[in-house]
Amino acid sequence: MSNLIQGKFDNLIQTKRIDLLKEKMLDAPRYASIEQARIITRVYKENEELSTSKKRALSLKASLEELEIGVEKEELIVGNRTKGVRYGVVFPESGCSWVNKEFETLPTRPQDKFLVKEEDIKEFRESIYPYWNGKSMEDVIKNNYGKEINAMAKVVKINQKDHAQGHICPDSELWLKLGPQGLIDKAREKMANCEENQKEFYECTILVLEGAKNFMMRYHDYILNMINNCGDDKIEDEYKESLRNVAEICKNLSERPPKTFHEAVQSLWFLFTILHMESNASSFSPGRMDQYLYPYYKEDIEKGIISEQDALEIIECLWLKFNQIVYLRNQHSAKYFAGFPIGFNIAIGGVDENGDDIYNNLSLLILRAQYHLGLPQPNLSVRLNKNTSHELMQESIKVVAKGSGMPQFFNDESIIKAMIDLGIEEKDARNYAVVGCVELTTHGNNLGWSDAAMFNLNKALELTLNEGKCLLTGEQIGLNLGKLEDYKTFEDLEESFRKQIDYFINEMMKAEVVVEKAHQDCLPSAFLSTVIDDCLEKGLDVTRGGAKYNLSGIQMIQVANLADSLAAIKELVYDEEMISKEELLQALRDDFKGHEITQTMLLNKAPKYGNDVKWVDDLGTKWAGYFRERMKDYTNYRGGAYHTGMYTVSAHVPMGENVGASPDGRNALTPLADGGMSPVYGRDIAGPTAVIKSVSRISNDYTTNGGLLNMKFLPEFFKTETGMLKFESFLRAFVDLEVPHIQFNVVRREDLLDAKVHPERHKSLTIRVAGYTAYFVELAGKLQDEIIERTAYEEI
Repeated sequence: MSNLIQGKFDNLIQTKRIDLLKEKMLDAPRYASIEQARIITRVYKENEELSTSKKRALSLKASLEELEIGVEKEELIVGNRTKGVRYGVVFPESGCSWVNKEFETLPTRPQDKFLVKEEDIKEFRESIYPYWNGKSMEDVIKNNYGKEINAMAKVVKINQKDHAQGHICPDSELWLKLGPQGLIDKAREKMANCEENQKEFYECTILVLEGAKNFMMRYHDYILNMINNCGDDKIEDEYKESLRNVAEICKNLSERPPKTFHEAVQSLWFLFTILHMESNASSFSPGRMDQYLYPYYKEDIEKGIISEQDALEIIECLWLKFNQIVYLRNQHSAKYFAGFPIGFNIAIGGVDENGDDIYNNLSLLILRAQYHLGLPQPNLSVRLNKNTSHELMQESIKVVAKGSGMPQFFNDESIIKAMIDLGIEEKDARNYAVVGCVELTTHGNNLGWSDAAMFNLNKALELTLNEGKCLLTGEQIGLNLGKLEDYKTFEDLEESFRKQIDYFINEMMKAEVVVEKAHQDCLPSAFLSTVIDDCLEKGLDVTRGGAKYNLSGIQMIQVANLADSLAAIKELVYDEEMISKEELLQALRDDFKGHEITQTMLLNKAPKYGNDVKWVDDLGTKWAGYFRERMKDYTNYRGGAYHTGMYTVSAHVPMGENVGASPDGRNALTPLADGGMSPVYGRDIAGPTAVIKSVSRISNDYTTNGGLLNMKFLPEFFKTETGMLKFESFLRAFVDLEVPHIQFNVVRREDLLDAKVHPERHKSLTIRVAGYTAYFVELAGKLQDEIIERTAYEEI
């Protein structure tokens, strides 16, 4: 890209240190680990008489003080929840029965494989599982409401049944300001004047914060011992010096808040490591890192303590750490969340508290780190607004052109207004962050429960057309409101569709109450509560409503297929009468075998969502709006509101496996549209501008929990300055149309096909799946195929 506009940090390099650490990480084997499960089980057995809150706090403290730790000689940022990288942690408090069923198959399952050790399986079966059988949150939910959850599973996927919630942006700024000791002091001050029923909450927070201090100090001691007793494992002088500095930083952080940029970055990583150790969940996100870390960076640069190259190297060391934690899911969930989307989301740019555009040199260094490394984590986001600078735009587009699927873009012009309408204070809305994939949240004061459930609107339509019976199995799983030929008008069909949706919404909400109560009973989270605003003030755990905001988010799956199906029915069956009701229903029941002409008409004669055809787009938005309005009738178990999103992670593949043939011409069992707001792949034939015009018709009130628009461009588009400037104009149109989100894959179809056949040649190839990036060769075959088939644009 030498012919393109030069950026101020284009001369900065990826150092040898980073090269070595990246190579070590990519070559490391990935195992399932029972080490923390062993510690947790022991602590629970030793303290049976104590409350769950106290046992949780004690077991986290013990884990922080006992888990085996390790450090690479090249590291500038240290810490992990296991000694090995990318280990999957067995976490018995939340889920144990599924591990017992699947332990041996972890190395061979289709998606997200882990190696296992025979001695670990033996110990798990003999010492860990017998204690937790029937006690883990997974078992509690299954025993209380498992049959009902299974009965709705083809329409509604209830999430968070065997792991903690996650999807949270903690108050990182508070953590940096006070450090663990400062938070201990605050907890003690509150405890001195608290009610008796609040005392245990503060005791638990103090326990875990003491554990955090000890955890940091352990790394100081480990590093000094490593230097003094390296033996034949020679540590070069340059690394000895940097290791001594890291050891001193760890000691300092155990005693006081950070003062330098390096200390602040290390402190931030300790925070996220400990959050994962407490909850073993995904999507704890740093948020607006370029804003709250900037004062440390600015002061160190001005004092000459570090250079821009030094700062970049520290950031890139942090980037590598973000890639060393993954989440061990059961086989079923791994299909819905494929490729280890751990969700360390960092958002740069955007507006400040006054609504003015704000970015800085740290924003640009963060982009440069992603440009160099191209790894799946962190999930890098850029906040755009009508005044976003040309510099930030172009530096972001350079990273897009590299093909790692990042950064993704969020639109302040649409999101902030929608969040205020949701009930978020303006100052918090302007300071919004992104967690996980594309989920919107406030910074440091929200338990957003953004991954509460996924609602398959297309399965609900199938049941409406077929007497409430599943087309795949014939099983009666929905309301019997009649079949297609019983609906005299399109409006009659829509009325029955409404009733079917209402029925499953009501069933879903009953399950949500059971799941949230189980989280409160089984997984109180003292450490997380110290970094979510209002919990320490209220003396109330975050799972019980201690946060300032207590939302729950439901995903609507998948509006593109729904719009295409309803448009085909309306135009070809009711309006034009080109296909009879009886013929369409039979074609669906037969999966179009013997009905190929009907399928061809459905695919080609009816207009499709994503091509700027207003009446088709409006069919999808009508039902998204209805679903969103129904959420207002419910309050979650913490007393907060429900709201909606449109994103799938990788669920469009397994959710498609739950749906029979559909009126849009789609065959049974095949994937639904990717993304959440994206058109069905191959049907967006009018170009990328038409796509964003269609998407802009979706009210932003429907995606306050996050919306996702996927697009794919060929690499050649970005080879010239003209192409880069055209792309910037396209992004500015995206801002003007107030579409909330957009992201891009920049890749050739041929490269993906070769990676599928020769994965050993492409082990570092990353691809945008949905709201996250994953290693392409680690994805299951069906998901790889779906990504390959997505529309690729050569021009705007």
